[in-house]
Amino acid sequence: MAKDRILIVDDERDMRELLEIMLRKEGYEPIGLPSASVALERMKEEEFDLVISDVRMPVMGGLDFLKAIREINPEALVIMITAYASVETAIEAMKAGAHDYFIKPFNIDEVKLTIRKALDLKRLQRENRLLKKELKTRFGFSNLVGAGPRMAEIYSLIMSIAKTKTNVFITGESGTGKELVARAIHTESDRKDKPFVAVNCGAIPENLLESELFGHMKGAFTGAVVTKEGLAEQADGGTLFLDEITELPLHLQVKLLRFIQERSFRRVGGTSDISVDIRLVAASNREVEAEVKAGRFREDLFYRLNVIRINTPALRDRKEDIPLLARHFLNKYNLSLGKEIKGFSEEAMRLIIDHDYSGNVRELENVVERAVTLCNGLEAGTECLPEHLLSSETTGGRAQAAGGTAASGVPDGGMDLEKTIEDMERVIIMDALKKSGGVKKKAAELLGLSFRSMRYKLSKYGIPDI
Repeated sequence: MAKDRILIVDDERDMRELLEIMLRKEGYEPIGLPSASVALERMKEEEFDLVISDVRMPVMGGLDFLKAIREINPEALVIMITAYASVETAIEAMKAGAHDYFIKPFNIDEVKLTIRKALDLKRLQRENRLLKKELKTRFGFSNLVGAGPRMAEIYSLIMSIAKTKTNVFITGESGTGKELVARAIHTESDRKDKPFVAVNCGAIPENLLESELFGHMKGAFTGAVVTKEGLAEQADGGTLFLDEITELPLHLQVKLLRFIQERSFRRVGGTSDISVDIRLVAASNREVEAEVKAGRFREDLFYRLNVIRINTPALRDRKEDIPLLARHFLNKYNLSLGKEIKGFSEEAMRLIIDHDYSGNVRELENVVERAVTLCNGLEAGTECLPEHLLSSETTGGRAQAAGGTAASGVPDGGMDLEKTIEDMERVIIMDALKKSGGVKKKAAELLGLSFRSMRYKLSKYGIPDI
């Protein structure tokens, strides 16, 4: 394994030699130079993992040296050395992009620890960049992670449709990455430099939805004190992503249909049409055809949206991607939480892979974030995993974990599938209400539902407040 190369720049020979001896003993490859000008010439020819520079040097001081380094390599890792009297200068250097600073006379152990943490952070950042580069090289998308055949099909389809204006309908369970697919379509299109505007149709109160989508004129209703531009107008030239579109009330579905057909609309209280050039992408976690059949979603609107259909697979259907996703999230939370965890133990990874993720990728991310938060070593073991991953009941059986109903197969005498599913759903909703203390909004969040969907299901099953 190659040693980390550290450039030491200080006009004091004794200080250079002290640091060189210390760093060499620690297993690094130190190179000491007497001036910033000589160091800059060296940096143009060679790469260094870390630069340690004194603040006060003749001809070119540390701050000017730092600025010159930034011009050569904006990502260079630089630590400054300063005396007590020049602490303000060191802080100024931090604002200019220095990673850290030492104060002379310094504690050797503190210097060693600071250097090690700086280099570990750089390695993690480099690893994260390489992972993103690999995904970009292999699949063309830096925001989607997956190497299995199901994701490869999605990547191929995105590449085929990205540069068209065709409407796209993305379906799949909550947490499968529908918005990431929509963003990938936008990023790979000719509209990538224009806005990507996401609207969660289930999160906006029904009486505000039309105003949010299409805007309103001053005085159009109580509280409309100024004329407001809608989200459809903000997306002009780019992509409008309508998430959970099956939550739209029927009267708004009619207005959305007109908007899709004509690519124009009127603000609430307005008298003139506003035309926009947008790419429309919609998404839903429901069985859309069933919503159409039940009369809750307009058939003509569905056909307008469903020109290209992309179904995002559940995580349980692409388990081969779980190790890659787990590593991706490990890198993400190592950086955000300042940790240095190298990976998972063999047993922990086995449990992570074996788990049946009802919350899909979002649930996996939460599992990894928890593990990184709790882990204090270099490897995350089973003790860092949530209890439900350690229970054998959850492996391959969401129904058992949720409400005690064993999905062991079809009885010999047959079964009423719809009633069985409804019974299971009712038990799960009851359990969520108990866990949330009867707070419906919190229960809806636990189940990945919009509040409007939760109210509908409570009414459907006649479930009282817990």
